[in-house]
Amino acid sequence: MRFCYAPAHDMAAIGRFQKGDEIFYAKVVDGEVFKLRGDVFGSPAFDKKPTPFKGLRTLTPVAPSKIIAVGLNYADHARESGKPLPTEPLFWLKAPTSLIPDGGKIEIPFPEHRTDFEAELAIVIGRRVRNVTPAAAGRYILGYTAVEDISDRTIQNSESQWARAKSYDTFTPMGPYIETKIDPHNLTIQLFQNGQLRQNSNTSQLIFNCFQLVSFISTNMTLLPGDIICTGTPAGVGPIASGDRLEVRIEGLAPLVNTVK
Repeated sequence: MRFCYAPAHDMAAIGRFQKGDEIFYAKVVDGEVFKLRGDVFGSPAFDKKPTPFKGLRTLTPVAPSKIIAVGLNYADHARESGKPLPTEPLFWLKAPTSLIPDGGKIEIPFPEHRTDFEAELAIVIGRRVRNVTPAAAGRYILGYTAVEDISDRTIQNSESQWARAKSYDTFTPMGPYIETKIDPHNLTIQLFQNGQLRQNSNTSQLIFNCFQLVSFISTNMTLLPGDIICTGTPAGVGPIASGDRLEVRIEGLAPLVNTVK
């Protein structure tokens, strides 16, 4: 597994790894992995010496109880979808079994269907939260990671509910790490398909920002540590095909790279 990413010194990248039967969190600094001691959602401490890379596998950075996906949250994407701007966040649940890590392969269940990429910034919840205000929401966020919301458009356009179209196994690539010290409100977000730039926007264009989303969703359900909120995708979504290489680049985060089987 590659560890080429070197975060800025004022950032803290947290990953989740497996070595043999052991699964553990670690911070990634200048391409080295330092194992966590204690609770990643509490007051973690880290080993002073790095863990050797040999036999180390990168997992999704959290194992969420639920994945909440937000739709039509960039005005340009709402326009290209031909749908009116929402007056409040539109969200649904994706199956946690749809998750795959950085480097994992996306599988298209119905090759005759149109299946699209969607690059998104994801919020990682750090503390149990219910009914929080937007002003206080940041205290309940552990950090942010890159995600893709792969979507079977043929099914999505034939149903009023979107969960099935977006919950197939491998339909939520996520990772590789969680950035715990970053401002989410002005980040470039891009998707490259086989090296070609397909999506190019900024999180400042979100209709409902990260704090507003956590507040709104927490009035509808309790959010637990490790839960994921996918904040929506900008314009430029397009179809994927077998053999594609998809790369999500979000400013300040390690790139998320996956291939299509």
